[in-house]
Amino acid sequence: MTELTPYHEDQELDNNTSDNVHFSDILEQRMTRRSLIGKTASGAVALALASSLTACSDDDNDNATPPSKPVDPNKKPTELTFSVVNKNLDDIVTVPEGYQATVLYALGDSINPSYADWDDNNIPSGPSFQFRSGDCHDGMHYFGLNSSSKFDDTVSTEGLLVMNHEYINQTFLHPTGATKVNGRRPEEEVIRETNAHGVSVVHIKKDSATQKVEIVKNSLFNRRITASTVMDFAGAAASSDLVKTKFSPAGKQTRGTHNNCGNGYTPWGTYLTTEENFIGYFARSATDDANRSAAEIVALKRYGLKAGSSSRYGWETALGQLESQDLYDRWNASVVADQATADYRNGPNTFGWMVEIDPFDRGQNPVKRTSLGRFAHEDSACRAVQGEPLAFYMGDDSRGEYIYKFVSAANWDSKDVNGGYTAGDKYMNNGTLYVAKFNSDGSGQWLELSYGKNGLDASNSVYPFSSQADVVTFARLAADAVGATKMDRPEWATVNPVNGEVYVTLTNNSKRGLDYPTDAANPRNYADPEGGKGNVNGHIIRFKETDNKTTATAFTWDIYLFGSEAAMAANINLSGLTDNNDLSSPDGMWFDPRGVLWIQTDDGAYTDVTNCMMLAALPGQIGDGAATTAINGQATIAGAQVTDKTLRRFLVGPKECEITGIAMTPDYKAIFINVQHPGEDSASYDAATSHWPATQTDPKNSTARPRSATVVITRKDGGIIAGA
Repeated sequence: MTELTPYHEDQELDNNTSDNVHFSDILEQRMTRRSLIGKTASGAVALALASSLTACSDDDNDNATPPSKPVDPNKKPTELTFSVVNKNLDDIVTVPEGYQATVLYALGDSINPSYADWDDNNIPSGPSFQFRSGDCHDGMHYFGLNSSSKFDDTVSTEGLLVMNHEYINQTFLHPTGATKVNGRRPEEEVIRETNAHGVSVVHIKKDSATQKVEIVKNSLFNRRITASTVMDFAGAAASSDLVKTKFSPAGKQTRGTHNNCGNGYTPWGTYLTTEENFIGYFARSATDDANRSAAEIVALKRYGLKAGSSSRYGWETALGQLESQDLYDRWNASVVADQATADYRNGPNTFGWMVEIDPFDRGQNPVKRTSLGRFAHEDSACRAVQGEPLAFYMGDDSRGEYIYKFVSAANWDSKDVNGGYTAGDKYMNNGTLYVAKFNSDGSGQWLELSYGKNGLDASNSVYPFSSQADVVTFARLAADAVGATKMDRPEWATVNPVNGEVYVTLTNNSKRGLDYPTDAANPRNYADPEGGKGNVNGHIIRFKETDNKTTATAFTWDIYLFGSEAAMAANINLSGLTDNNDLSSPDGMWFDPRGVLWIQTDDGAYTDVTNCMMLAALPGQIGDGAATTAINGQATIAGAQVTDKTLRRFLVGPKECEITGIAMTPDYKAIFINVQHPGEDSASYDAATSHWPATQTDPKNSTARPRSATVVITRKDGGIIAGA
């Protein structure tokens, strides 16, 4: 029996070998309730936002006092006044004085009364995880539930909390860690792992007086979508030869979704889950190139599945006794039959999409929306303006990859709220896919990715495109061909509801200034005290569409925020961060409808000083700063320097975690965040370096397994989060 090690995402970060220029900023998009109400007929829908809030913890000090007069919950704060959470290495979620953090939903927790609670000493069976929380909680959104069991974004006391389970920490998911027997993974472990991936839909209720949040365990809305759930294809690649497999010779369906990182949601009330580092789940034989066309080899290499690639978890090695053998054979992407409809050579092409899930509809399969392109989707943010096409902003999270936009052919009509998958067909099957090019003068263009335009045809020297199905399935190659700008791991996107500006996080790039030359949008190459090099601490970029139109093909940009340690030189710490707000590796990010920006970190560069964190921000707008020069002499365009009143630390997570996923009730009195992979550096199941979430209520606990979990944060006085 051989123990397997936890997955680290660096395995899949570098696959862009094109000659395109690079860009190291993150796109963020957000939109608020007030601005949407002003632009829609009914004001019933806020806007599809990228969820990116992070975890929190209890604090025994309660110095908060009730507000002396009524507070308008929709009003954006003029300054941040909650007590700053200090950087720390504690094994709890720390929140400001007067706030409390409660663990709501952790790995293995049951959402069906027929299944027992989690037991550290008796790990539940693999099949039971169809009714339990998955692992590595990530992107998340709250959908208000009205008395007619429909989506209503004004309801705070009852709703559906929908969240991703990105991947797994095998060390703690199994009784003694992951194993192999005679070179094969045990089927029971593989079933537990596939079921621990995907998405949870959880029915919750909130007491309007105490703000206490509880799961409605016997609700028919509770369900899991896993790496084996049947899903339909829709859009440009549906039914094409590229997605035909033994399971679906017609190319209309596939099984499962996995590596679901960030998320989005639609203005009609459905959830969007992203498929990020999907390629590492597949194996491909060392001799497979001999069975492939030249074009296939180009595409496989561009997405990181070279001949001889082994899979991350070895699911293809399992022998089917509880389930069909075909359920495991699908992870082998080698040519093993005479035709594609008799094997899974196209298996990788069935992942890497945006997936729409209607949390209110159990009767239909989730839908993979292929017109939005196939790449390592980190996140999605939708900007909706009544009477205009919708715009979906998306990042491809890998070094040297791109920022994309999909513009619907149909104009947004708020009458489609609660339209479910029918509305999804209307707005997401037909439209135009673009990729961003950033110029050094602060301007930028959206380059169209449509078959027959911009050289995207069979004569293209990068890849011989034969249809729009080719373009969207191999969107990276199309973006290479049109000359898009390479970015430093574009992650979460969100739209500012105050002015429509789009924000994107660029987490970091250890190769910036080496393999990736600096430029105005990726200006920093430096070394930090811990030995990191390149763009060590990351940054956040923002841009504004020309005439503020979703259909614009040009934009202006600047860099809103540079991550940095407070003590670093001013030409590194270009945003003027202090000990109250310094951060490294911004990742999750979301604007709440008031216009408060929440920023979460997934860091390894500053973790000798502090665990990962979440901050609140009150950003300005493009052009509020000035031209500046980074330490290496690179000129750039920076936003205004921040102050403790416009950016401050709200939360610090437990040991070795990532803070990710954010959602909030419409009354702003409960905010949800996810703590992912606490104790991820543990050497073995019996030598854990974190014991959270048990330590949240019992700080002296030294035996419990660390588990990813969703946390709800409320004020002890029942007030508004980050309010007066």
